[in-house]
Formats: sequence, C-alpha cells, structure tokens
Amino acid sequence: MSASRTAGWYASTHCGSGSRRTAHPRKQIPYGPGANVINKLRRRFRGRPSGWVFVLVACVCTRSLVAPVAAQEKPASIVVTKVIQREVQTGHRVVGTVKPIRTSTVGSAVDGRVADFLVEEGDAVKLGQPLAQLRTGTLEIELAAAQAELGVYKQELTEKKNGSRPEEIVAAKARMLAAAAVKSNTAAKFARAVTLFKKNAASDSDLSDAREQSESANQLYLVAEAQWKLATAGPRDEQVARALAQVALQRERVRLIEDRIEKYTVLAPFDGFVTREDTEVGEWIKRGDPIAEVIALSSVDVRANVPAEHAVRLQRGRSVRVEFSEQAGEVFTGIVSRIVPTANTGSRTFPVNIRLENRLVDGRPMLMAGMLARAVLPTGARTKLPLVPKDALVLQGAARFVCVIDVDREASNRGTIRMIPVKLGVADGGLVQIGAELRGGELVAVLGNERLKDGQRVEFTLQRPPASKGAQ
Repeated sequence: MSASRTAGWYASTHCGSGSRRTAHPRKQIPYGPGANVINKLRRRFRGRPSGWVFVLVACVCTRSLVAPVAAQEKPASIVVTKVIQREVQTGHRVVGTVKPIRTSTVGSAVDGRVADFLVEEGDAVKLGQPLAQLRTGTLEIELAAAQAELGVYKQELTEKKNGSRPEEIVAAKARMLAAAAVKSNTAAKFARAVTLFKKNAASDSDLSDAREQSESANQLYLVAEAQWKLATAGPRDEQVARALAQVALQRERVRLIEDRIEKYTVLAPFDGFVTREDTEVGEWIKRGDPIAEVIALSSVDVRANVPAEHAVRLQRGRSVRVEFSEQAGEVFTGIVSRIVPTANTGSRTFPVNIRLENRLVDGRPMLMAGMLARAVLPTGARTKLPLVPKDALVLQGAARFVCVIDVDREASNRGTIRMIPVKLGVADGGLVQIGAELRGGELVAVLGNERLKDGQRVEFTLQRPPASKGAQ
C-alpha cells in the first residue's frame, strides 16, 4: 500500500467516516461540526503523504473543541419569592433636602492661642479626635509644681502611717528603764533618810534632800514611760486623717490643672465630617469662640414640606421610598421620623422628616447634606397593587427591572427568565410597590438576579416574602 493510501486509510478510520474507501476523498467527512475545516485541509495536502498527518491531527482537535458546544448549558441557580398582591395606599411625590442628623459648631472652652489646627474641610473625624490644640506651656509648669507638692504630702502621710522607727522605740524604752533605776535608787535613799531622821542621825535638811530626789526621779520616770508609750503607739488618728486630707486636697488641685489642660485640646463631639474651619494657627481664641463645624452623616434626614391634606394622613414610623438623581442605581427606603405640627404660613405646608440609613463608599457618604431628594409618601387612595422585595429589583442606571420566572410544566423548580421593566411606587417595610402587570403569586428572582438575562434558563429555590412593617 502506498504512503498516500495508508494515510488516507488512517484519516478515514479515525475521523469518523466509518469506511476504508479512498477513491472519493472528498466524501470521507460528508457532515459534522468540523466538516468544512477538515475538507479544506484534505484538499490542500492532497498528493502529499506528510500532509495527511496534519489532517489527522486537525480531525482529532476539531472533535475535542466542538464537543462542549454540543453539551447543554447548565441552568443558573437562583432564589425566588412570590409577588404579593394587596391593598396599599398610592403615593404622593414630594421634594425634600438631605439634612445631617446632627450639626455641631465646636467652640473653645478656654482662652488661648492656637498652636496647631489638625483638620481640614471635608475630613472624616471620629468621636474624641483632636480638631485643634491651644498652647499649654504655663499650665504644664503649674501641673509639675502641683504634682511635686502632692508627692511631699504623700511622703508625710506614709511617715505618719508607719509610726516611730524601731530605733526610736528602743531608745525610749532604754530611757524609761534608766529612769526606773534612778527612781528605785532615790526611793531607797529616801527610806534610809527617814530611818536615820527618826534616830536623830540625820537632819531635816538631809531628809528634805532625799525626799526631793525621790520625787524628782519618780516624775522623770513618768516622763520616760510616757515617751516610750508614744513611740510604741505612733501618731494619733487625727494626725493621719489630716495627712490624708492634705493628700486628697492636693490631688484635686492636680486634677483641676489637668482638666484645664484637656480643655486646651478641642475634640470632635461625634463621628462625622468637618464642614467648616473657623480659626487658624496663631490666632488668639476667646472662651466660646468657634473652632470648626462637624456634621454627622451615619444617618440623614430628608426634610420635605408636605401639603396639609397629605400631612394629616401620615404616621410616624411609616416606610417611605426616596429617590436621588445622583444615586440612580440605588433604592432607598426610610421611615417618617418627625411631623412638625406647625405649617409654613406662606406655603401652608408642614415640615416632615424622613430618616434614612447612610453608608460610606470609598470613605465618602452616599447621601450628603444638601442633596435633592424625591420621596413617595403613602397618603393616597387605597388600591390593590403588586409588591415585591427590594432585592427583586435589578437596577441598570435609571431603569428598574424584575426577573419573572416562567415555570416549566415538566419541572416545578425550573423555568425561563422574563425581564420586565417596572416603575416603583410606595414602600411597605421591606417591600416596594411596582407599576407592572404582575399577578399575586408569580415568581420573581431575589438572589442571583443581577447576572440574569432575558430568556435564560434557571433552577430556583422558593423563599418566603418579607412581612410588612407599616400598617396597611
């Protein structure tokens, strides 16, 4: 068999023709995903024995590449919930402004010169973070002197608590024993003098001298005994109490100076952002002068002026959906936190605060003071409308979609995605009313929906819808 016929036989055997005939090489691979590629290669290398090697390799590689394409794509796994259909109040749209929940103009508690200004406008600060430092050189000297004096009083207190030294007690006892010996000797001499005086062997003067020496020795003994008792007993309780009081008094003087020094450091009153600088390094600040303004944006209030006919239908704690043109890709839901019962005399509208949770993105708050907000207040007529969880919404810029699942008849946990554009209405706790022709009980994706496409096959798990917070 020639080389070309041999190569042709291998090509026909391994490339799927199932026949050993080589008279018609173009019909070796009449159909299949790689037919065009292989036929072109065979025509190019016809008549060259080495060329059939490339044809054989191409046949094998083409089959390995097209095999995955023929395999059926696996359905995406998602979590779904049912659309809820019930009566809710339709929405009334109002415009409001974002306000920080707290604004503080931080002032100085003391007079002094600014030594260092530590923040700038726009900086994020934490509770207790220094904003500015005033000079404290003189106070530092006063504090050092007060602390030294406190040390003196503490040593005096320790001395009184410890009492007499052991050597002092031994010396006092020795003086007492010496006085006792003198007392005993003079007493004996006085007794002999009395006996001699009775025998007319001593004069009145000798008797008087002996009596005086005996009494003097007795008193000296009493003094020595008292000194020994004092040395043994230590200081009086009143002396210790006085020393304690002196230490406590001086300690409070030290604390007073330390407190004054702390006031020379101006601190942030809460977590927030610096929005204004009111001083600079080198300026003299009087007590009460402003240093900086700090606002808190962990949560924000949307302040809206609501007409009277809608304000009277609002209740504190009701859920409200709020939109921001700067955050078109987000859905915000807040609650009515305050309804001011005094109308603006010019517009006859009532101020209403809607509290929203804020969050930081790259160190910057998503909602900033002064932003324009559009809120949908649940104050209209009651109408039966479809509601879905906020997680069911797919946000693509200003457009909103929900992924509806058309369930297969043969498999109750599989279906096909149908993307439906929706318009959002009022909020009800974790649910949002949608303006779309959906029926209660239809399935919408709530987890994994951000990666779905229209017509995509899915496999789903059913989740119970969230409960309503607001009273309907």
